[in-house]
Amino acid sequence: MSNAIEARGLNYRAGKTFEIRDMNLNVPAGSIYGYLGPNGSGKTTTIRLLLGMTKRISGDVTLLDHRSPDDLPAALAKIGYVPERPHLYPTLTVAEAMRFHAAFYPTWDAQWATRLLRVFELPHDRRIARLSKGETGKLMILLALAQRPELLILDEPTDGLDPMVRRDVLAAVIDYVGDTGATVFISSHLVHELERMCDWVGVLDKGRLVTEMPITQFKAGVKRIRLIGAPEQALGTPFELLSRVPEALSDGESWVVRGWDDPMREYFEARGAKIRDIVDLDLEEVFVEMLRNSRQGVTR
Repeated sequence: MSNAIEARGLNYRAGKTFEIRDMNLNVPAGSIYGYLGPNGSGKTTTIRLLLGMTKRISGDVTLLDHRSPDDLPAALAKIGYVPERPHLYPTLTVAEAMRFHAAFYPTWDAQWATRLLRVFELPHDRRIARLSKGETGKLMILLALAQRPELLILDEPTDGLDPMVRRDVLAAVIDYVGDTGATVFISSHLVHELERMCDWVGVLDKGRLVTEMPITQFKAGVKRIRLIGAPEQALGTPFELLSRVPEALSDGESWVVRGWDDPMREYFEARGAKIRDIVDLDLEEVFVEMLRNSRQGVTR
């Protein structure tokens, strides 16, 4: 199994304003894949299509070598899923919810569930309706991890949680992957949170997969180049130009490029341009520039 998740030619339409068109998605087995996109870009819709919760118009989906929908039950038995909105019975206590969930999964690890209960400091006798948002989020992660899944699908798992809870939730996921080698597919618009844990990145915008690649490649050589006397046309560049915008407080321009190497200074020198500054960008800045480039194209 080279990919834990594969989608080929995935198509879906909701009304007249939103569609997913010809999506090809590849989530390598054993990876932590960050599925990044603004709110409303289609991240939750993609997950629902992959899990068979929403009917696609066309396309092929394979989960853990099981084709959907024919082999979907066999795949779902190996998948832990944390939805964007909790789906727990509010009248159950934490302990009752754990027993209820365990009944559906022969792989349920009661010992580890109890350990997570202590680590997360969850009150076992409290009803779910009385849990805080952070406690509910930790319970959702506990239920997904304790079934010992081969694939963990998390839809905005830390959205709205305070920093300490987010840290505990993400630490539990990383520990699980380290112990089991499981695959994680995690959607989020909080780019900075995923930078230190993901090794693959997919960027979604308005239902279109803009790019997917290893995170090292995604960030490789991405720089902001501040220029005086920038050439009018960016022809024959030895790098990929993601964006170029005028600087508000000077007569210069700011170029964001990928694949930069210091000898490439010669490209600008040969065209009479002067480099004022070269700045490294973090994942969130690269993400923003990728979206800008996708929506508007690069001004030549």
